Formats: sequence, structure tokens, C-alpha cells
Amino acid sequence: MSILTRHDDGPICRLTLNAPDRLNALSDAMLAALQGALDDVKQSDTIRVVILSGQGRAFCAGHDLKEMNAGRDAPDSGSAYFADLFQRCSKLMQTIPRLPQPVIAQVHGLATAAGCQLVASCDLAVAAEDARFGVNGVNIGLFCSTPMVALSRNITRKQAFEMLTTGQFISAARAAELGLINRAVPASALADETREMAGIIAAKLSSAVRIGKRAFYDQLQMPLDQAYAYTGKVMVENLANRDTAEGIQAFLEKRDPRWTK
Repeated sequence: MSILTRHDDGPICRLTLNAPDRLNALSDAMLAALQGALDDVKQSDTIRVVILSGQGRAFCAGHDLKEMNAGRDAPDSGSAYFADLFQRCSKLMQTIPRLPQPVIAQVHGLATAAGCQLVASCDLAVAAEDARFGVNGVNIGLFCSTPMVALSRNITRKQAFEMLTTGQFISAARAAELGLINRAVPASALADETREMAGIIAAKLSSAVRIGKRAFYDQLQMPLDQAYAYTGKVMVENLANRDTAEGIQAFLEKRDPRWTK
């Protein structure tokens, strides 16, 4: 049984964490599988959107604590193992926003610790109404410092700090209020709602979405004046695309665009 499954439905790629007996924990094998799959998707000219979901009772319960405990006793030094683990995890979390295609998390059950970090790292997220989110490491004496990076870039400081220091779960409704997810929907509608969002995005001009995603994250790191200067150049780049010219002409002529991609 593959620890990660992939199903392509036209321009939409679904990656499913498939270790339900371990609540889809981010084990060494899961990290490697996800990294490999995303690296492969990055090279695709046909995949326009990625949906990331989980099999079983949970979306993702974070790092595999049994595996981490075993790593502590590694003969070559537990510290070296942990440093390598968090380097690999951080690489994965940074791969998602750098991916040309938008990534939508489809969340059910639990998204805890690095699992919550995974949701926060995705570009968009739809969750079942009964899903719960937490950065709970503090409950076992391990502050969720790396999950904090993605979490604090999604929600306000005080709300993030409360989650990190109390270790308490928040509901899907609260996660939507805070901006961690886009919307909470009935569990029975989760897959359809996520697929609908993916379909809407996949129907847009792919080159424009790719340019826009890159610019979105780049400009967030810039002062206001630099952000405007940079995004002005991005707009010029976008307008040079023949398909964009066709999109504008189609709008003026009140017809559907005939894009080449």
C-alpha cells in the first residue's frame, strides 16, 4: 500500500495521505513521498491545481512521535537526526507556496502540530465543520516552533500565541474566523466543495495564476513601495501574454476566451 496516493482528474491533481493507522503522521516516509510528489507536479504543464487530503480519521496528526523517539537514540546522535528531520519538513512546507500551482488542503478530523502547519502552508483550505486544529506540542513539553512559522503568517499574533501556549484545539468555524482556512462546510459536502473550488481555479488562464501566485508571496515580504514597483512589472509581464490579450478581447466582445493553454 502506497503511503501517498495520487489521482489526476484532468487539470486537478489529488494527493492523499494514506497512513490512516498513524493518523497520516509526517513520518520520514511520508515527508519523502510528499516532497517527491510535489517536485513532480511542479514540472507538469497540465496540472493546474493540487488538492491535498487525508485517508482515515484525521487529515494529519503532525510528526510521527514514535519515529522521533527512536531517532533520539540513533547511534550517530539524536540531535543530528532531529536537525535533519526539521530541515526536511521545512523544505516541504516551503515547497508548497513556491509551487506554481495553487494547493488546497481538504481537512477532516484533526490537523495537529505539523499537520496544522501543513494546512497553514497550503494556499487555500476547506475543512469539515467538525474538524479541529491545534499546535499542541506544548502539552508534551515540545513547543511547536516550526509550525509557528506558517501559523503566524496566517492568523494574528495574539491568536497564534494563544494556540501555541495553551495547546488547545480550535474548531473549524473558529479557524475560518481567524483566516487559517477559507471555509468550513458540512462533512458530507467537503469533497465536493473542495473539488468545486479547484475546478473554478483550474478554469482560469494557467499562466496568469502561476504568475499571480509567485507575485503574491514575493510582494508580501516587501515594503509597500517595493511591492508596487515589483507587481507593476509583474502586470507588464502578464499583459505580454497573448492569451491575456485574448481574454481582454473576449471580455470586450462578450464571449468566452479561446485560450491556447
